[in-house]
Amino acid sequence: MVIKVFLASSSGSTAIKKKQQDVVGFLEALKVDYTQLDIACNEENRMWMRQNVPEEKKPANGIPLPPQIFNENGYCGDYETFFDAKEDNMVYAFLGLPPPPGSKEAEQADEAHVVENGTHAEETNAEENPDDSIEVPVEERNGDAHGEEVLAADEEEEGEGGEEEEEEVAEGETADDEATEGETAGDEALAEEDQAVEETDEAQAEEEEEQEEEDLQSEEEEELRQLEEEEEAEVQEEEETE
Repeated sequence: MVIKVFLASSSGSTAIKKKQQDVVGFLEALKVDYTQLDIACNEENRMWMRQNVPEEKKPANGIPLPPQIFNENGYCGDYETFFDAKEDNMVYAFLGLPPPPGSKEAEQADEAHVVENGTHAEETNAEENPDDSIEVPVEERNGDAHGEEVLAADEEEEGEGGEEEEEEVAEGETADDEATEGETAGDEALAEEDQAVEETDEAQAEEEEEQEEEDLQSEEEEELRQLEEEEEAEVQEEEETE
């Protein structure tokens, strides 16, 4: 199986160049065998890439931009799906390759396999349901009868004095509860302020992210326009030569 990465060597878009370098650099770090196919200098590569990217994966204008990744003739994905797989430690699954032994992805696959086969569940059940054959002393199963008798005698001796002490304790607990409620109200107010600050920061982060996406989209559209102009210029030169 050969991993194919379709690139544009003469791309004028810094965003596309960065994406291509990110993909190639990560594959080299993982020591994954791959082949680079240039769509800027080879018309066949460009047409093959466009024809083999699934329709549902193409952008709104119908023309996919590099980098695009394939395993032989099977489509793996574009930079965005590659980036998501990298963040989730699922690059080998994304490429359709078995993870090497000892890698983090292989360990995750082994853990998922253990849970799926019920081994973990069996061990948990064994811990929660110990062997019933172990004898439990009669006193532990039925309670300590002698202890109950002693407790009843102590209750009789306490009498009214015990009731008065209980009332004092109850009054003290009520005062403590009121103080605790005051502290809780203050904590809730601080928590609301912190939440308001966090929401403001999140809103600003979302606005910045949207602006970055708009800038990236503009760069990609400019790159697409340049590629189309290059194609038209090549066709025109061929016609003039003929």
